[in-house]
Amino acid sequence: MLAKPSPKKNILLIEDDDSVVQMLAMLLETRGYNVKAVATGQEALDKITNGVDIILLDLTLPDFDGLDICRKFKDNESICHIPIIILSAKMLPQAVVDALYLGADDYLGKPFDYEELIARIEAVTRRSKGYQNGSFMNSGESDVIVELRQIINDGKVVPFYQPIFQIEPFQLYGFEALCRPDSKSILMNPEILFKAAIQFGVYQELEMLSWKSALINSQQYLNGHKLFLNCNPYFVESPKFTEIRNLFVEQNVNIDNIILEITERSAMSHVDLFYEQLKRYRQAGFKFAVDDVGGGFASLESIVKTKPEVLKIDRHIIEGIHEDEYKQSVVRFIISFCKENNIFSIAEGLETKQDLQMVKELGVDAVQGYYLSRPMATVNMQEVFKTRELIEAIK
Repeated sequence: MLAKPSPKKNILLIEDDDSVVQMLAMLLETRGYNVKAVATGQEALDKITNGVDIILLDLTLPDFDGLDICRKFKDNESICHIPIIILSAKMLPQAVVDALYLGADDYLGKPFDYEELIARIEAVTRRSKGYQNGSFMNSGESDVIVELRQIINDGKVVPFYQPIFQIEPFQLYGFEALCRPDSKSILMNPEILFKAAIQFGVYQELEMLSWKSALINSQQYLNGHKLFLNCNPYFVESPKFTEIRNLFVEQNVNIDNIILEITERSAMSHVDLFYEQLKRYRQAGFKFAVDDVGGGFASLESIVKTKPEVLKIDRHIIEGIHEDEYKQSVVRFIISFCKENNIFSIAEGLETKQDLQMVKELGVDAVQGYYLSRPMATVNMQEVFKTRELIEAIK
């Protein structure tokens, strides 16, 4: 017999079908949960708090795509640890992949068995229990270490590729490679996976595996296009330069087409060593991008010291830029700096036609975001070039 969960766990139910809300609320409350139901994505964004223990999210909402809500939750550092179960009638493989890629912890198709839902809620709650405030609790450390080692030893990472498009002239500029673990535990979240790898001393092995997987699977798409690989300062600081360079030689990938995208600059443990190693990579032909420009960790000092070939403008600056003069002013400054210093500029996180139109008017070189293309495990070049219609529509 299925045991009742511990009382007073708080569920945020995001669902606009009143009949579903009533049925789920009654079921969950009889099992000891407190249920707060909202009918729209905006209500969910307004009311989500750290006091929520789990989120049940319908994909079809009146104001937002449920996947966009999932991403917004997972991008928010204060709430990204809250498990999310997607509830949807869309059981298409791509919909499931998209949801899991964005950080959803489980995916349940409608109509579903209520006992199965309760079991899945308890399962994702147990999986997430060992991870709090950015680190793992002692009780879960051994399991995490074992799974990390299994992921690395068995090569259980899946690369995804998100296209980046140059605006003038329109052309495919390249892809950003994003790797997701083939896991059903809390480590299925890439952010948690890499934080765990750093915490338990296997980050360099995991990043090497991710790069290798991205290189092997991308060769049929590159054809001279750029490939962006995310790169934590721990990796650049490591003594593995020769091994890293040989990885590209072994895969017959031209280093001139590789752009290392420096992430989490706040994590630099040895600043002088990092910039010294950066010179070594650049001498070998690697190029560098600084992300989060205008927000995050991309300070002016880090840009000046890194001297990147590419700047990626932070998605929080790009979101809603068409109606925000302050954001437009910030981007004008960034674009002016880039043009004066021969730096290629990319606007990240584009989600609307209006924002695309604005960044084009401001003079950004290239664009990347869900409005143009989601990350794909298998790149369909015909789908990629349908984006030409979106670009041309704003002329």
